[in-house]
Amino acid sequence: MSGIQPDSIAFDIDGVVADTMSLFLEIARDRFRITGISKEDITTYMLAECLPIPETVIDAIVEELLDMSHWAPLKPIQGSVAVLSRMAEAGAGLTFVTARPDGRLIGEWLRAHIPVAPERIKVFATGSFSAKTEVLLSAGKSWFVEDRLETCFALNEAGIRPIVFRQPWNRSPHPFLEVGSWEELSECVKRP
Repeated sequence: MSGIQPDSIAFDIDGVVADTMSLFLEIARDRFRITGISKEDITTYMLAECLPIPETVIDAIVEELLDMSHWAPLKPIQGSVAVLSRMAEAGAGLTFVTARPDGRLIGEWLRAHIPVAPERIKVFATGSFSAKTEVLLSAGKSWFVEDRLETCFALNEAGIRPIVFRQPWNRSPHPFLEVGSWEELSECVKRP
């Protein structure tokens, strides 16, 4: 499939553009001395269900991720910057929809990492996974790249076609288009 119009697609941030789970594990190791856990051990978004970490520690790490107060840098997922830059250079605006409660800091992070004019990047923070649908419909997006499988099912019901960005936490069966890398995603998007 290579016919998705660049202006019809939007992107989740955490787990799709930003390698948030790797940073989660780095903070767990460096700040809380928790070792022996890998990204593959994260088999669900409900971290307390799949990781042997006290819930209070999980909450503290997530808080650091959200307020971006961690000392270690949040890194882009391999290939994301190159593909998003190519899309923007071809004239597409870049729309990101996140369940984070505030999009300012992650928006600054995106603008610092993706070398395009800042006004080409739009970030919508919904505060919940379920609110993404309304934002995407209002923005006229018909495709959304997402790593949370439960959100993909809800988007599909609303007529938005999800593209699952393969991660260890979304390995349940599903009927959606799935990509395992940004280059693979790039092959799905129509080139000018």
